[in-house]
Amino acid sequence: MKFITQSQGKTTYHASFYWSIVLTFALIIAFFMFAIPTYTVWSQEMSGRAEFAKAEQNRRIKIEEAKANLEAEKLNAQAEVERAKGAAEAIKIENGSITPTYIQYLWVRQQNTATDKVIYIPTEANLPILEAKATSVE
Repeated sequence: MKFITQSQGKTTYHASFYWSIVLTFALIIAFFMFAIPTYTVWSQEMSGRAEFAKAEQNRRIKIEEAKANLEAEKLNAQAEVERAKGAAEAIKIENGSITPTYIQYLWVRQQNTATDKVIYIPTEANLPILEAKATSVE
């Protein structure tokens, strides 16, 4: 099919060529009029699924952290029970009597394991010194 014909020095363009171009552009425009809204909906759906998956993962992480905290608390409670059993056994060995000297011994032993060192200096009438400042030795 000839779109352009030349005869006697005149160029003639056939209408079917123009219609094919117009029809092609109309089809392209119609395609994009359908494709762009469809792509937008699909893109938003994928974004929503990604956010949902992220929220689900964060929920699972929080559940696992809560389970770990619960397990740690249970173990701490068991350790406290064992410590209390040991203290009860120690009292039983001492025949149920704790002397003031033993209490002082326990207090001094506990002071050795403390992170903050507090030094008590006996004064008159057993009153503590309240305005003492620590000086560093250089």
